[in-house]
Amino acid sequence: MIPIFSALTPVFLLIALGHVIRRRTLVADAFWVTAERMTYFLFFPALLLANTAKADFGDIDAMPIVAASSSAVLAVSALTLWLRPRLGLDGPAFTSVFQGTIRPNVYLGIAAAVALFGDAGLTLISVCVAVLVPLVNVLSVIILVRHASPSGTAPGWWQSIGQLARNPLIIACAVGGLLNVTGIGLPPLIGPFLDILGRAALPVGLLAVGAGLDLAAMRPAGPMVALTAAIKLTVLPALTWMACLAFGVDGLAMTISVLYASLPGSATSYVLARQMGGDTVLLAGAITATTLLAMGTMPMIVILLR
Repeated sequence: MIPIFSALTPVFLLIALGHVIRRRTLVADAFWVTAERMTYFLFFPALLLANTAKADFGDIDAMPIVAASSSAVLAVSALTLWLRPRLGLDGPAFTSVFQGTIRPNVYLGIAAAVALFGDAGLTLISVCVAVLVPLVNVLSVIILVRHASPSGTAPGWWQSIGQLARNPLIIACAVGGLLNVTGIGLPPLIGPFLDILGRAALPVGLLAVGAGLDLAAMRPAGPMVALTAAIKLTVLPALTWMACLAFGVDGLAMTISVLYASLPGSATSYVLARQMGGDTVLLAGAITATTLLAMGTMPMIVILLR
């Protein structure tokens, strides 16, 4: 138990530090926009590409991991759709609950996997990123187009698909995987360059997560924030665990799959909600609540699985 908390505590301390820096305005607010963009488009793609390119996938059976994780996400999506008429949610609010229940904070997931399990954890979580990031983005766009965007204001389907295809995390995993399976690997000069860039991903990304927390946003939509957090942090991990049992995923692969499912809400979902007509206040509250609660739930999930 102590090693798990010791590994995850620095991760959450960086998030807390980012929040304090933002609240105390120790740096200009414009810094955080730049930090998030550099992390999203440069630092994390470098980390994922370098790791995927040189990872040893020989002992990993990816298909059961993919099947288990995807099944759980689809089950939670169906559950949220079933709940909508029973909760009396309007379209924008429903889309924010939907996004909050399935979209994970990839930055925190990678940081936690590395802190707990090193390169093996990073390799396995890269599989989750490569498959689930496209899935949750497609589902979120469909729901937003159907339930939030007024006619004529939403991005077209081809535009949405184009944005998904340009996702830097997906591209990094795809390029790294191609270099791996072809045996090319990382070129002598490019490899060290990506390694150096990748080292900036975790500290900068986690500080940006903390800076984006909005405690005030949790109050206006309290019950829906609580419901979203409960589904994201308990129901989705539980369904992922059961799916892992059903598909024969065990050991470290199961731990990483369930840990990925237990991640708090993604900050990038807020951007999508703002662009396509979602309830941004509700979603900001859900992201903040799940991030704070995950500081307790994620270590407990790892402890239970081990």
